[in-house]
Amino acid sequence: MVKKLIPMAICYDFDGTLSPGNMQEYDFMKALGIKNSKKFWDKAERIAKEQNADSIASYMQLMIKASEEKSLPFKRQTFKNYGKNIELYKGVEDWFQRITEYAKERGIALRHYIISSGIKEIIEGTKIAKNFTKVYASSFMYGPNGGAIWPAVVLNYTSKTQYLFRINKGCEDITDNTKINDYVSPQNRPIPFTNMIYIGDGSTDIPCMTIVKRDGGHSIAVYKMGKTGAKGKAEHLIKDNRVNVVLPADYSDGKQIDTYVKAVIDKITADSYLQSLEK
Repeated sequence: MVKKLIPMAICYDFDGTLSPGNMQEYDFMKALGIKNSKKFWDKAERIAKEQNADSIASYMQLMIKASEEKSLPFKRQTFKNYGKNIELYKGVEDWFQRITEYAKERGIALRHYIISSGIKEIIEGTKIAKNFTKVYASSFMYGPNGGAIWPAVVLNYTSKTQYLFRINKGCEDITDNTKINDYVSPQNRPIPFTNMIYIGDGSTDIPCMTIVKRDGGHSIAVYKMGKTGAKGKAEHLIKDNRVNVVLPADYSDGKQIDTYVKAVIDKITADSYLQSLEK
């Protein structure tokens, strides 16, 4: 009889978590000749306040407007091409295969998910995109000429939590708004929160971090080494009981994230064995 593998998921934010910068600040802003990224973000925030709008929808609308002003329509493939040059933290490229193999050796079927307020199409163009079961991120609608015309999906700090429950319940199709609201008893959910890790870096991750930790999973806050105040900011999440640990954003073999995640995997394996004995 083939032993059934234990289901597990690691969910990641993207900007500041797997990559040290904002994805829009690479080739997208270069293509539009935007040299001061702070002015772009400040303008998006100002528009959001003036219009009483969501800040993520505001920056996405500003991206479309900026491309129209330059007569440079951004198509789906254009965004994917921008993803090719996204910088990643040390160890990220081989992280997914390495940690998945470690989990499999311990009887765990590990899946990786992105839950990000960044642009889905850019993430899909990165060299690590193939490692994710699903990429949940903000995305665009496209017009007859193939150019982006309007935000299609907007993920902000609270709406990101929806996707944790989609993963938890096995309802991963974002167009399905029926099954996600159906009651499923905790023991019958495909990936329980106890078998989930959330890795993020900032305020937009707090609701997701809190839910995963509260419901028996593990939340990790990462910070960029050498960045002034980054560690202290992340440590506030420990004090506020949002996360389990705060670690430097280095995913290399043997570093702190690698060691901690492997320990969580070992714990899930041990817990599953104990439960089988108790039954």
